[in-house]
Amino acid sequence: MKTLKEAKIGETVKVVKLHGEGPVKRRMMDMGITKGTEIYVRKVAPLGDPIEVTVRGYELSLRKADAGMIEAE
Repeated sequence: MKTLKEAKIGETVKVVKLHGEGPVKRRMMDMGITKGTEIYVRKVAPLGDPIEVTVRGYELSLRKADAGMIEAE
């Protein structure tokens, strides 16, 4: 399995599992990132951090550390 951090620009991935615990996992779930959700990778900042994605019809920026906690296929 790969993580969202490894996804390429223009790729759509499906969330398989959220890693992390406590407030971090809760915050991702509050943003709409749950198991089975499709995430489209829009762009990556020039230095590689953060990643801009589209989740459930809205744009969202994620740090690479947080994107590494999202297991995707």
